[in-house]
Amino acid sequence: MKLINIGFGNMVSSSRLIAIVSPESAPIKRIISDAREKGQLIDATYGRRTRAVIITDCGYIILSAIQPETVAGRLSVKGEQETTEALDDE
Repeated sequence: MKLINIGFGNMVSSSRLIAIVSPESAPIKRIISDAREKGQLIDATYGRRTRAVIITDCGYIILSAIQPETVAGRLSVKGEQETTEALDDE
């Protein structure tokens, strides 16, 4: 299991991610509101402004205070490191 840091020491399993989106659009705000009502919202912003909304395959919505590009970059760097490690093992 690969974990991605989403800020403030919080981690998310990379295998469970479906999307990392910006919270500004009305449909995303609706998704956040619906998840809050269903009890499927995880707020990992520590009171800061929400900058990224992470959607998981099990229906949970995670709010993060770091930019979506930063989360995606951390995901990409992890994948590149694993590829390099796999090539080194051969």
